[in-house]
Amino acid sequence: MTPQGTSLIGQQAVTGDQAVIRAIDPARGETLAPDYPGLGRDEVVRACQLAETAFASYRESSLEDRAAFLETVASEIEALGDALVERAMAETGLPRARIEGERGRTCGQLRLFASVVRAGEWLDVRIDPALPEREPMPRVDLRQRHLALGPVAVFGASNFPLAFSVAGGDTASALAAGCPVVVKAHSAHPGTSELVGRAVQAAVAKCQLPEGVFSVLFGSGKEIGQALVADPRIQAVGFTGSRSGGLALQQTAQNRPQPIPVYAEMSSINPVFLLPEALQSRGKEIAEGFVGSLNMGAGQFCTNPGLVIGIKGEGLDTFLSTAGQGIHGSAAQTMLTPGIHAAYQDGVGSLAGNSSVREVARGQAGEGPHQCQPALFVASASDFLADEAMQAEVFGAGGLVVECADVEEMRRVAEALEGQLTATLQMDDGDLATSRQLLPLLERKAGRILANGWPTGVEVCHAMVHGGPFPATSDSRTTSVGSAAIHRFLRPVCYQNLPEGLLPEALKDDNPLKISRLVDGKRD
Repeated sequence: MTPQGTSLIGQQAVTGDQAVIRAIDPARGETLAPDYPGLGRDEVVRACQLAETAFASYRESSLEDRAAFLETVASEIEALGDALVERAMAETGLPRARIEGERGRTCGQLRLFASVVRAGEWLDVRIDPALPEREPMPRVDLRQRHLALGPVAVFGASNFPLAFSVAGGDTASALAAGCPVVVKAHSAHPGTSELVGRAVQAAVAKCQLPEGVFSVLFGSGKEIGQALVADPRIQAVGFTGSRSGGLALQQTAQNRPQPIPVYAEMSSINPVFLLPEALQSRGKEIAEGFVGSLNMGAGQFCTNPGLVIGIKGEGLDTFLSTAGQGIHGSAAQTMLTPGIHAAYQDGVGSLAGNSSVREVARGQAGEGPHQCQPALFVASASDFLADEAMQAEVFGAGGLVVECADVEEMRRVAEALEGQLTATLQMDDGDLATSRQLLPLLERKAGRILANGWPTGVEVCHAMVHGGPFPATSDSRTTSVGSAAIHRFLRPVCYQNLPEGLLPEALKDDNPLKISRLVDGKRD
């Protein structure tokens, strides 16, 4: 299968008539065929109308049918074979192993949500039977389940062409919840997006679902995205990208006559705290791990460890020396898009031009276009606390080390941080007391707290939290990775005194779905 340059609205391939999107091979700086003419507002309305029509039946599809659909999507993506891998490599500059790994993660997410759907625990069924004899007041029959919000708009991410894009975690969890999805594809990898979109489209047809269950749209600029969020049929938004982009969509969503939730993952610098005993005993080893994590994928991960906090002394000197040597020897890597490369250059330039910041090391300069030259800087805690600009995310392999005078100053730095996706403690047994001081602060700042690891690499499982307080995400109560992501697209409904014949299957007395339920306060 080869890309055709079309959007997909339901089961139709649609060629737009607006500004053209052209993919660029960032490793060569060359334009890739085909062109992708953007859609207009009329096509957005059409996709949303189809999604609304599909919602009526799709939200009540059986658990087995919905699970089978998610598994079929995974199989159709795998059936694309090398055509998908090679196109994604060309559009991102990422190596084959990374793309194949991300394809595996994408299909794994879909199959994880299929198992979640079948288990039915996400319905969170609660039944409080009537107590007509209760004194002083009888209790009526009350039954609760969760059901889908409605059609969901999903925005593909630039840095994950598969796992956070057309059929990524947002789409998988929304479809699992029973919500039709309209995807706004990212302009950086349109061919990849179309191929995956065709795989989902094929799965919809094979499973004989309403065509409006899925659409994928292309459009340059902000108009299509804003029109999608503003459409009254859309009931929630999933977004991964910049803070400015996420906030713009959130503003549109809040300005609607009926505001809707926007689940936006935006900005995080993922602080790493180097505690004294660990730094003293294994500062060199920690530095080597840090450089490996910082450089992974040219630093283009939302969990990239962009900030390191340590206490001045011999241990931190060893860390800086080793990390500096590692950065100096690091080869340049191709970044995903010209725009991301330009933003990285601006971010590094801002740190380099700050009189309170000292450069530790730069990596090797690249020979090709759009290459990330790693960089490491250091600043004092007092200067960091006085300059909010030092907290700005530098999306790429650029890091800042903050030197603290003592544990109390380290605690003040932690207290001043914005919300984060992750926070890491590099600690030994002798650091437990310090860790206990920091942990309550970090719980308020981050969605995932690590000990003696590195935040790059997000496991797709039941316990994972990929979220955090603003600006890491727009809603700290949720996660965009893991099985709990399904709850973003559900809402509870209570049924009072409904006759058995009107009750949804999940709430019937004989439990025909055979799912776990809370009955009169006890798990059945």
